[in-house]
Amino acid sequence: MNNVLLRSLTGAVFITVVLFPLFWKDEAATTVFGAFMVLGLIEFFKLFKKSDSIHPSYEIGLVLGLLIFGLSTFIAYGYLSNIFYLTVVPLVFLGVLAEIWRKKENPLINVGVTVLGIVYVTVPFVLMALFNLENQTSLHQHNSFPLLAGMFILIWMNDTFAYLSGRFFGKTKLIERISPNKTWEGTIGGVIFTIAAGFAIGLIFDDQHITFWVISAIIIAPCAAVGDLLESLFKRNMGVKDSGNILPGHGGILDRFDATLFTAPFFIAWTFIYMYF
Repeated sequence: MNNVLLRSLTGAVFITVVLFPLFWKDEAATTVFGAFMVLGLIEFFKLFKKSDSIHPSYEIGLVLGLLIFGLSTFIAYGYLSNIFYLTVVPLVFLGVLAEIWRKKENPLINVGVTVLGIVYVTVPFVLMALFNLENQTSLHQHNSFPLLAGMFILIWMNDTFAYLSGRFFGKTKLIERISPNKTWEGTIGGVIFTIAAGFAIGLIFDDQHITFWVISAIIIAPCAAVGDLLESLFKRNMGVKDSGNILPGHGGILDRFDATLFTAPFFIAWTFIYMYF
């Protein structure tokens, strides 16, 4: 009972921290995404801390992540010219070049994992920060309901009802070697309830675009499931249960954002396709 209470309180605080800035102020949302990105990068590189064969550059990865996020958001807010986007690739190349002086075994693997950290953690948070600004300036101008809030709600609905469906009806393992507790019944249940939630969000908050939200749910549900499995693959490969312990009862930041990191690029791409084509 104590664990359930702890998880509930932590979950409520987490949801508030994620959603409230989206309804309040762009700068607050950008700051929150940046903070989560930093914590996520730290957790990602710590996964390999005890590895004998994989030694990604913790410092380089974190600095590159901060520089890319900072450049992107400064450009979006108009503090820098768009031309500065051209510096991102040279920055990554300089980060890769640093491996020459590190004198670590398996340099190709080290470089690959360092860059993977940027792609897996930094890029989705950058996309969400920029998309939130675009959402406020040109997309859905008639509607005060933030699109990212809808995305997060659908991801959480999928996670919750996939767990409940699996708990009550689960029999057929999904991919047992990666996540022994996940079942096809749970996954399908999550998809069904997420689609229903998408229809409800459209009906209540955005009745002019119900189709958009239903299709969004159809995209988000499988992406969220795959994102969860991907992080489970990383953790199982490194022999850890959770990516961290910053969220009592829930694990780490990556444990809470695993579905989001994989889902956000697909949802954002779909939104622009819907709006402009």
